Amino acid sequence: MTPRRRRMVLVLGIVAGVGIAGALALSAFRENVTFFFDPSQVVAGQVPAGARFRLGGMVTQGSLHRAPGSLEVHFVVTDFNHDVAVSYTGVLPDLFREGAGVVAHGRLRADGTFVADEVLAKHDEKYMPPEVARSLKRRHGEPRMDAGAAAPATSADGSHDAGSHADGPAIAPAADHVPPSTGS
Repeated sequence: MTPRRRRMVLVLGIVAGVGIAGALALSAFRENVTFFFDPSQVVAGQVPAGARFRLGGMVTQGSLHRAPGSLEVHFVVTDFNHDVAVSYTGVLPDLFREGAGVVAHGRLRADGTFVADEVLAKHDEKYMPPEVARSLKRRHGEPRMDAGAAAPATSADGSHDAGSHADGPAIAPAADHVPPSTGS
């Protein structure tokens, strides 16, 4: 084999290897994609038969029913136009409640019930972990729920006034110092 022919075989081998790797990657990606649908799309039949997908919406007030003695839960998800019944067996997230947002992963049964194998509760943008709320309350007397309340006020010359806030009285910076103990 001439050197030129060896180079051509090598280049063709590399191109074939990259092509096969790309095809395998695309195939794996297609199998792992989970689409999101709302109840109106599910009722309209836009969900492929037997496909795993995510159902999102609000949990309808008064729709939550638990089976006594088991982890089985039934509830209804709505987008305020259409409703879809959901069945789930497992522990629900702490933030799950009627009237709150939810995203459930699973499949649609032939009878129109969505069988979830995972349920995620959605929360609003004002969520604050309890530890952070306690820390703010301990340092400043009350938790601040929105980021706008913590922004420093700007004076007329454009500089920031460190001693005051746009929405209320001045808050002194927290001192990270422990008072000396009185030993006996």
